[in-house]
Amino acid sequence: MGIVAGLDSSSAFTRIVVCDADTGAVLRQGYAPHPAEAKATEIDPQAWLLSLGDAAAGGLLEGVQAIGVSAQQHGLVPLDAQGNLVRPALLGNDKRAQVAAADLIDALGGRQAWAEAVGSVPQAAQPVSKLRWMARAEPDTARRVAAVMQPHDWLVWQLLGRPGRRTTDRGGASGTGFWSAGTGSYRPDLVELALGHQVALPEVLGPAEAAGTTPEGLLISAGTGETMAAAFGLGVGIGDAVVSLGASGSVMTVHHEALADPSGMITSFADATGMHLPVVHTLNAVRALRGTAELLGLGELQELSALAMKSTPGSSGLVLLPYLEGERTPQLPHTAGTLSGLRRESMKPEHLARAAFEGMLCSLADALDVLRGRGVEVRRVFLLGAAAELPAVQAAAPAIFGAQVVVPQPADYAALGAARQAAWALGVSQGTLSPGAPPAWQGAAAQIFEPGDELAVGQAVRRQYGATREQIHPGAFNPTS
Repeated sequence: MGIVAGLDSSSAFTRIVVCDADTGAVLRQGYAPHPAEAKATEIDPQAWLLSLGDAAAGGLLEGVQAIGVSAQQHGLVPLDAQGNLVRPALLGNDKRAQVAAADLIDALGGRQAWAEAVGSVPQAAQPVSKLRWMARAEPDTARRVAAVMQPHDWLVWQLLGRPGRRTTDRGGASGTGFWSAGTGSYRPDLVELALGHQVALPEVLGPAEAAGTTPEGLLISAGTGETMAAAFGLGVGIGDAVVSLGASGSVMTVHHEALADPSGMITSFADATGMHLPVVHTLNAVRALRGTAELLGLGELQELSALAMKSTPGSSGLVLLPYLEGERTPQLPHTAGTLSGLRRESMKPEHLARAAFEGMLCSLADALDVLRGRGVEVRRVFLLGAAAELPAVQAAAPAIFGAQVVVPQPADYAALGAARQAAWALGVSQGTLSPGAPPAWQGAAAQIFEPGDELAVGQAVRRQYGATREQIHPGAFNPTS
């Protein structure tokens, strides 16, 4: 069918993969960092274009017929009536809108009202909260805002030469706080609630639709957010969960419907295929490992893993509740971590090391159970992040999660997902693919780990962890009981 490209404009860099449109085989790759200031909480979006140009240098895109765009989520690009920036773009890591998010929750009547309206409860990162912050902190600037976009929307628009039509996709729109994955429609009243007036919003395209074609004949697909692109690049589907091990953690699954959650623990994103991506976040994941390593005087997580492997499941009764930064799942924002089960025989470095890994994984299993409790099927768990390569994680995760664990080979999955979307849109435009069926690219190369005979042991570790959590934080997952 041809050659396609996917570009991922993250918070720190641009990666481009050029792929065979039929198989997904990577033919060429490009990379460029963003200018240093692009890592701040706000930036002139031109920095993203400069990085894109550097990543595509040397004829990288020669012969490419279609491009898909993935970009960092929750950024806000505010434009005036002429399509010019009214201020630098606000990025997802900007926490200044925390108070604004709380104001919005109260203004609509509480968390349940927001969950029912758009499938998520306002957080500081979301564009709806940024609009509220701008209206309060920069009222003169806010009054000039006539249209809003997110990073991937803006990049697609720039690649097409800034046409009158501005577009986004379901995935990107579902992170705004003013588009509902459940109804598939905007809530302009929530934009007005936040900003004080209506603005132009991008047209939401279907998964296989094209945003347009450049004068040179290059097709540009709808694009999507990084989370959705990575899921598409991994090739996950119904029955799959993706657990990301960063400093904080997240659990994401593919589901056939949006999940409104009055507690706010579940965020209902849409995916890049027409399905849904309910996500549950934790505030603590690898930061609990790093904190334990520092406490034990270890420099690397590999050393902590090797030490943990000298212990046994259950860590000789030690349990670490890893709520070092407070916690979001369960909602314990002001709590601290807890180390329980200290006895003379358990006070050994290897048991503390093992308890850190088990605590992190049990906390993420709690998050997974929030989704399972809403009817989400989980048959296998994709484990992402550098910590997924640690032997202590791979040894404990299948039994604790109660599912097959897949550790994909490191790759630019967001860029690959963007390229796969481009191939889909190209195939539909040529009449070789259906809008309802994306190209069947080969899945990610991966290591597979089964719970096997350790399943009962892993579930015993979960019960020990759960009993401790319930003792220290009774009713944390059922605060109304």
